[in-house]
Amino acid sequence: MTGIQATERLEKDLPMRPGKVERREFEYIRHGTQSLIASFDVATGQIVQPTCSDTRTEVDFALHVRRTIETDPQVKKWHLIMDCLNTHQSESLVLLVAQIEGLNIDLGVKGEYGILKSMKSRATFLSNPAHRIVFHYTPLHSSWLNQIEILFSILVRKLLKRASFVSQDDLKNRILQFIDYFNQTMAKPFQWTYKGKVLAL
Repeated sequence: MTGIQATERLEKDLPMRPGKVERREFEYIRHGTQSLIASFDVATGQIVQPTCSDTRTEVDFALHVRRTIETDPQVKKWHLIMDCLNTHQSESLVLLVAQIEGLNIDLGVKGEYGILKSMKSRATFLSNPAHRIVFHYTPLHSSWLNQIEILFSILVRKLLKRASFVSQDDLKNRILQFIDYFNQTMAKPFQWTYKGKVLAL
């Protein structure tokens, strides 16, 4: 989740009164943004290895994947579902998977040849079902199929929508505190309610 704004409201919200909802001041100070990289365990409903930082580079994401894999070395197979963002099909991820899989092969050169040549060739390698770590990519414009998007929606509604943050560190700390709270009190597997029927004719 990128571009989470640390906005501080200049004035306090106007409280509720009979017949009036709580109202927000529209002026704010923008203290910058944070990016949240997290994984959602579909079996437990828990958020795994959340990282809040200033950047979301391919190195940041590969480090997140490494840390996630290291949470349980006994797992025989990892299935990671994500959208088609460039950092999810990066050179860093290919190198990480090749290292973990113990592959001693020529991966090629980014932009020139081999597995590293293009995003498509890298995605093909990363989604190879023979690997211990298998990446599954949602179709274009269908990232809503990834259950972490439900979590991001909860985060926005419960914390970010009406909050005021005095700094990027304040934003980061409150996001991570919310995730701890979510894992302890709200985490449960999401149940799909859509039955595959046509929504409109």
